[in-house]
Formats: sequence, C-alpha cells, structure tokens
Amino acid sequence: MSIMQKTGSVQFRDVVKKYGSVTALKPLNLEIQQGELVTLLGPSGCGKTTTLRLIAGLEAATEGTIYIGGKDVTHLTATYRNVSMVFQSYALFPHMSVVDNVSYGLRVNKVPAKEAKAKAEEGLAMVGLAGYGERLPSELSGGQQQRVAVARAVVLEPEVLLLDEPLSNLDAKLRRHVREEIREIQQKLGLTAVYVTHDQEEAMAVSDRIIVMNKAEIAQSGTPRELYNQPNSAFIADFIGDANVVDCEIAGFSEGSVSLNVGGASVVLPYSGPACQHGKLAIRPEGISVSQDGTNGIAAGIAYAAYLGNQIQYSLNTGMGKLFAIDHNLSATVIPTGAEAFIHLKEEGLAFLPEA
Repeated sequence: MSIMQKTGSVQFRDVVKKYGSVTALKPLNLEIQQGELVTLLGPSGCGKTTTLRLIAGLEAATEGTIYIGGKDVTHLTATYRNVSMVFQSYALFPHMSVVDNVSYGLRVNKVPAKEAKAKAEEGLAMVGLAGYGERLPSELSGGQQQRVAVARAVVLEPEVLLLDEPLSNLDAKLRRHVREEIREIQQKLGLTAVYVTHDQEEAMAVSDRIIVMNKAEIAQSGTPRELYNQPNSAFIADFIGDANVVDCEIAGFSEGSVSLNVGGASVVLPYSGPACQHGKLAIRPEGISVSQDGTNGIAAGIAYAAYLGNQIQYSLNTGMGKLFAIDHNLSATVIPTGAEAFIHLKEEGLAFLPEA
C-alpha cells in the first residue's frame, strides 16, 4: 500500500478556550496515544467540538499548550498542522468527480496530477469504492459520499484524523455499516483518530477509549466497558446507557469492596475508591431480574410490560422508586401489567456512586 500513515499522538496541557467572558473549555489535560481511536462524547455545549477544533487549528487556545506528534502546534494554524477532518456534511464539491474530490487536497499540496490520481484511486479502493471515481457525488448514496470524505482525508496521510459527527446525516442501519467501515480503516492503517459524537452507542462501537465531557470539562475517561460498568457519577451512569440511580445506605467498606443496603436487600460490590458517608447505587436495566419468585426478592408492582422481540421491558413500582428493567430471557413468560412481582439485583449490573 503506497498510502503510508505517519500517525502521531495528541496532548493538551492546561488548555483553556474562552470567547470573551464565556469559558467554552476549562483547563483541559488529555493524551491520545499514537494509533488510538478516542471519542469525545457528551451533550450539546459540553466542549467536545471545541476540543476537536483546537486540535485541528480551527480555533486558537486562550491558554495552555497543544502537541501533535510531540511537536508544539499551539500557535500553528490549520494549514500548518498535519491533520485531516471528516465533516458531518461531507463537504464534497458537487461539480467535481469523486476521484477529483479525493485528490483535491493532494493537488493543493502540489502533488503531481498523475500521482494524486493514483493515490485517490487507491483511497477509493480502501473504502470499497473502486470503480466509482468518475461519478459525481450526486450519483452516490449518503453512505458512499461519507466514504468518499473519509478517503479524501486519509490520502493526505495525516498524523491525526478528526471526525466531526461523521454519521449524523445517515439513517440508523447505514450508520452501523459505515461506522464499522471507519473503524476497520482506522485499525488497518493504524491511524490516530479523534471522533466526536453525541451518540453513546456509536461511541461504544468504534472507540478504544471514550472521553465523556460535561460542562466544558472531562467528566470521565475510559474504555467503553469501564465507563459502562464503573461510572464515577450519576451523570456518567445515566449518560452511558440506561441506569436507575437510587438511594442506598452504606453498611461499610473493606479491601476492594463496599457493602450496601438497598430496598431491604444487602449487596457487596467491588469498590476501590476512598471511603465516604453518602452515595447512590446505579442499577442497569439488565441488572434486574424480574420474576414471581419471592425468595430473597424485593417486592415490585408491574406498571408496564412489553415484549419487543429481542427483549422484555418492564417498568416497576418499588420501595426504591420506579425502576426500568430489561429481560433478555425470551423464553420467560411476560408478567402482565398490574401483577405483583419480585426483583433480584445482579452484581454485574450494579455500580456504587460515591458522593462527597
């Protein structure tokens, strides 16, 4: 393969971004390793797009230092940073052929026309669009246009590939397909990639690591599994997947665990943080077993029950409040709305959330 990627790491050191009196990004420290795909995830206005634009050089840092590939690029504009961005709008030139769109950046960088075209055709083959070079963007589907945008970015051999909500204009089924392709290309080329989305499922599907942002700062960073199973706050528990966050009583701490009383039941969970006096319990919907077996169970009333083909969903009235539960045992009998039932808590669906 003649397209050789020279990927680099990204570091932020106490980076702040202000617009007048408004702080869009509080002092931010992060490190993205070479060859890693990191997703910036969070609600609107949390600072994720600002962070991406600071990496790209489309915004200037108010304070702090930004490094790409170990080089201080804080005061370099986008033109002088070896990064490429894939936009949610694709940003293809409608009057240019597909191959001309992909080779455009190369030609701007004074790459000879013959070499630029050869690299563009190789980039199109890489994203599964060999033979599409002479078509116009209007003759492609939305998913194909997005792949053209990825090819155009990759052929520039950037140190860092930036993706800004790249799938937001695609329907749900196509989103799954294209995100798999993006991940495959990133891994095949060993690209350092920074991906921005507000879609939790998308982030979990493509990422080596997710940085969840809230209120202009990092709320938690970790692998998809770590964030789902070990949220550090009610915000993370609720934002990454569904969670029932309920009050609990702390019975005590021991080496690597915490004992809790919740809803009349006792649970012991892994916990390695500092001891505290107050906390809550996050209960994942699949961490609740619903049955009419009352042995060591917590009484519940079925407020709503629905069979959805691949799961059974319950809304439950309990002494802890209203809970949402999912049962993946499709051979189980659906307990009807209005019936009395019992719930049992599964350790693998629970997480302790300490409070200061």
